[in-house]
Amino acid sequence: MPQAFDGFRVIDTTHVLAGPFASYQLGVLGAEVIKVEAPEDPDQARWQGSDPAMSDAGMGTAFMAQAANKKALALDLKTEQGRDALKRLIATADVFVENYRPGAFEDLGLGYEEMAKINPGLIYCSISAFGSTGPRAHLTGYDNILQGFSGMMAMTSHADDGRPLKTGAPVVDYATGTTAAFAITAALLQRERNGGKGQFVDVSMLDVALVLCASHITGYTWNGKHPEPKGNRFPFATIGCYEASDAPMMIAASNLHQQKRLWEALGRPDMVKTDNNQRLAGHAEEEAALRDIIGQKPADHWEEFLNARRIPAQRIRRLEEALADPQVASRQVLHKLIAPDSPAHGLTVPVIAFHMAESPSQVTLPPQPVGAQTDEILGELGYGAGEIEAMRAAGAINRA
Repeated sequence: MPQAFDGFRVIDTTHVLAGPFASYQLGVLGAEVIKVEAPEDPDQARWQGSDPAMSDAGMGTAFMAQAANKKALALDLKTEQGRDALKRLIATADVFVENYRPGAFEDLGLGYEEMAKINPGLIYCSISAFGSTGPRAHLTGYDNILQGFSGMMAMTSHADDGRPLKTGAPVVDYATGTTAAFAITAALLQRERNGGKGQFVDVSMLDVALVLCASHITGYTWNGKHPEPKGNRFPFATIGCYEASDAPMMIAASNLHQQKRLWEALGRPDMVKTDNNQRLAGHAEEEAALRDIIGQKPADHWEEFLNARRIPAQRIRRLEEALADPQVASRQVLHKLIAPDSPAHGLTVPVIAFHMAESPSQVTLPPQPVGAQTDEILGELGYGAGEIEAMRAAGAINRA
């Protein structure tokens, strides 16, 4: 069955997480992705992850999480030969993605204006911490920096503690990668409607972080009420984290119908409210009642009891338990790599967070060592064996 991005070539010069995740999303839906790294200074994520031996081998789990379905080309873009090879490659591409400091590729003569002369249909996506414009455009940053700068961390902690807390998962990185993949898709669609003309796509991690805080920003700009840290508490007491007799759990009787069902199921019809303002005013009383009731029985009991009555509730799980749940298996979001000749054999990775009936996502190529397909790709671009060896001798590509 054909995939959504079959026939599209993506050149990925990104590193760490947000950029590589963007091209990975395109790759699991069929795009040919070529990852370009410096021979002596490849993607730093290669040396990061939970397995020290794999990290030492340049195949860290942090890297492999978004490195499948990518060919590996090693080019030193600080050399003229390396830049010339990249230009030849870009002439054959649909998409080019980079996530270096704004201006870095322009300094190398590889900015959008120059590359558009080579390939007018090119979608050139630049991902950066603060975007390519504005007084902070020159600054670099990672997920934790943008969580801190954007206001996200300041609203993430317990009210009685008040110390800022980042999320456990690098949500800004992953959201930026997903946003970039969406932006590239939109640009490709527009190219089809615009006579084949490409364009520059500017993706900012700060912009993404702000979008993730959309409801908080809207509230603040409307009435000046700053979102203070509330931990696991919500404006309505019937949404929140409560301690059962053996474990914590989340309850989300969000709307008026659900809160009515909750209180009636718990034998407290006197607590039912008829509008949301009443719920806000009654928060303390409702919270105390729920603490007392939920604490009397185990979390598994409440999970079954409340879900049976159409009240969203789940016991808080550790990652290993969540992954073992049959619901995860039924969604097929996790794919195991079968590649006996690769150090990544048996690796399980998430692919993509949606299903398309006519375009299945899949992993067909395991994460590659630095420059694994360098000779193959250069040969496709017209380089002869002698030229390739000359480039190798000059340090423009990886050693054999």
